[in-house]
Amino acid sequence: MDPPDHTRLRSLVAKAFTVRQVEKLRPQVKELTRELLDELEAAGPPADLVDRYALPIPVAVICRLLGVPTEDRPLFRRWSDAALSTSSLTAEEFDANQEELRAYMRKLIEEHRRAPRDDLMTALIDARDVDDRLSELELVDLCVGILVAGHETTATQIPNFVLALLDHPGQLGLLRERPESIGTAVEELLRFVPLGSGASQPRYAKEDIDVGGTLVRAGSPVLVAVGAANRDALRFDTPGTLDISRAGNQHLGFGHGVHHCLGAPLARLELQEAILGLVTRFPELHLAGDVVWKTEMLVRGPRVMPVGW
Repeated sequence: MDPPDHTRLRSLVAKAFTVRQVEKLRPQVKELTRELLDELEAAGPPADLVDRYALPIPVAVICRLLGVPTEDRPLFRRWSDAALSTSSLTAEEFDANQEELRAYMRKLIEEHRRAPRDDLMTALIDARDVDDRLSELELVDLCVGILVAGHETTATQIPNFVLALLDHPGQLGLLRERPESIGTAVEELLRFVPLGSGASQPRYAKEDIDVGGTLVRAGSPVLVAVGAANRDALRFDTPGTLDISRAGNQHLGFGHGVHHCLGAPLARLELQEAILGLVTRFPELHLAGDVVWKTEMLVRGPRVMPVGW
């Protein structure tokens, strides 16, 4: 979407994802990571880092924000995979999955209407029913979008970041020596590790523009690989080097401008707590088998990542 509809809908949820509001969740996220690490340690290695750690953290947080029952959380992996699929489904299968997810969300919205709660979904329902600030379909799709985007991206980047650190033991050692640097470390990992598989949705030129000697006409679609911008030597010194102490890191890991990722503060918090908790708990953390990668999806990352410690 573009303004004014984009502005109208974004403003309805923006207050739930401010840095101040998100920071209130830090103790809960820290406790959740501790519990998951306790379970990993008790079960013993090897363990799938994705299924046992990376996925449960953001799923638990976003489901809590939206009031999604705990027992329904396993459903979202299948729905989310389908929503972000590039070519693993037929158009008919993609549409059917989308309607299945919408039907589930409509049911959950009706339950919230009957029994309002102190969560983001109830606030959005009030914006719909009391203030008439969005349509019923917009309400449903906004909740679907928050649910999918609010967990899949972070669940993918946690193992991606761990792999990057394992590939750069000097940087991993530095993080363990200076745990207070987790903030700058996550920013550098967001720059260094691409989330998208190449380019995703097309952008459309608003006017004729010359790009690298090629004329792009107004209205033409352009596929933009954001990961390439994060390795731009005109913007970053030694762009191909992972440096967790890098200062002034103006990466595009969360996009830029009016479409800058709404959930960036929440993603940062989850990534900080997940990575720091894992690498400090297990000083001998290592891969314990072959990584199975996601395929035919907009995001790149491990589907299965066996680790030991």
